[in-house]
Amino acid sequence: MPFYHLYEFNHAALAPWRALADATRLTFSNPFNPFSDTPLGRSVAAAAELFERTTRRYGKPEFGLTQTTVDGKTVAVEERVVWQKPFCSLVHFHRDIPKSRPADPTLIIVAPMSGHYATLLRGTVEAMLPGHEVFITDWVDARMVPLADGHFDLDDYIDYIRDILHHVGPGAHIMAVCQPSVPVMAASALMAEDNDPDTPASMILMGGPIDTRINPTAVNALAEKKGTAWFSDNVIMKVPFPHPGMMRSVYPGFLQLTGFMSMNLDRHVMAHGDLFRHLVEGDGDSAEKHRDFYDEYLAVMDLTAEFYLQTVETVFVRHALPKGEMTHRGRPVRPQAITMTALLTVEGERDDISGVGQTEAAHKLCGGLPETMKAHHLQKRVGHYGVFNGSRFKAEVAPRVAAFIRQHATVNAKRINGASRALPHARGKDPGARLADAMGITALNAKNLPAMTKDLTHITGIGPKMAEMLNDAGIFEIHELAEMTAESMRALHEQIDGRAQGQLDDWIHQARQLMGLEA
Repeated sequence: MPFYHLYEFNHAALAPWRALADATRLTFSNPFNPFSDTPLGRSVAAAAELFERTTRRYGKPEFGLTQTTVDGKTVAVEERVVWQKPFCSLVHFHRDIPKSRPADPTLIIVAPMSGHYATLLRGTVEAMLPGHEVFITDWVDARMVPLADGHFDLDDYIDYIRDILHHVGPGAHIMAVCQPSVPVMAASALMAEDNDPDTPASMILMGGPIDTRINPTAVNALAEKKGTAWFSDNVIMKVPFPHPGMMRSVYPGFLQLTGFMSMNLDRHVMAHGDLFRHLVEGDGDSAEKHRDFYDEYLAVMDLTAEFYLQTVETVFVRHALPKGEMTHRGRPVRPQAITMTALLTVEGERDDISGVGQTEAAHKLCGGLPETMKAHHLQKRVGHYGVFNGSRFKAEVAPRVAAFIRQHATVNAKRINGASRALPHARGKDPGARLADAMGITALNAKNLPAMTKDLTHITGIGPKMAEMLNDAGIFEIHELAEMTAESMRALHEQIDGRAQGQLDDWIHQARQLMGLEA
């Protein structure tokens, strides 16, 4: 039995025992139970909670940011998905402020696609909200993306960043936290070389692996020692049924979590032992802090195999960016072309993921930038997580980032105040999908099952000649028909002959049915 399938089988087999443990916890913590206030009762309830938590699959957490402070006043915050593709949604934290108020700088936070969800940066978003229009990339768990939606690699990641910058508009500032530092720099370099008006005004790279040859950490050494082929043979698996992404090749989240925890296994074992003790002693505050941390830490997502392997090869094995060998779809990436995007790098003194100096290496690569547009900050007494979260981040790092952004704001920046609109039927807002994900299952209905074909000729009425006509018009796969807007339909209508024009609506209807969309 494949390992991923075995993991799913074990998770399902333990479901009745988790339910029994939860019932036991509720029974022995019920105030009407005379044993609930005894050492025995608290011990049984604590043991039951510990079992349930250590065998649970943790669903995607919520950001839960409903308000912030602007100009000394508390204002409401609303999450809006304003841009979306199969592997990512762009979330805008819309603040309820007057449109007449002077506009704050626009900040796009590019969350790492390295196992954890974007909610890991909740503290980063919270710290930047008072003085910025904040957007964040909300990456999608690869096991939830049907094969029909295509593949996703490092080149696609760079394309997504460029598309997001185009969507948000000129004058935006972009913050890359850890892993995205390389693709963000690549996207900025490509846009600068193209004289793209939406090139970011500033680029903040935080704890990123720009040049992992400098002060290599255990993570860097492992990647370089093993090589891409070893990872391909040992950690890449197929998503099992019944997830929407079944048969997609991924680096599973549970394997990533194993790697995360093994780096500090004794600390995690002690933390769970402390949780048991806190529950028995009735220390609810300490127990709740544990729950909050591990609810986030243990929630992990699968990564597409092609993205993971290309990242390992490009960033950690070949060191392509600092060597000047990185390409995007065959085109050289030239950081020296960046001349108008200010650069701030931030590192942690005790970072054991991206060693000191790895992120600062970006300054040498951006040789076209004047020194007045560069800055570096080494945060004392923090590790990797402290670079973008925690008390020192809020007190010392965030104010420096905010000052740098305002120093390099541009006059042509697009005004955002209250202007963003949520997309209808955004993927991330489906409560059924959230529930299924949290339960570790996928609802078995047609809209969650992947289309098993991309071939246009599987649509009734489209033969080889019609397919060739659609190809000439830029339509090659079923999903491209299914996702057509009214505007793109009108444009396509003008490029095909009369017979095809009469059948276009029916073809789109069939394509949407095959893709599981509302027809």
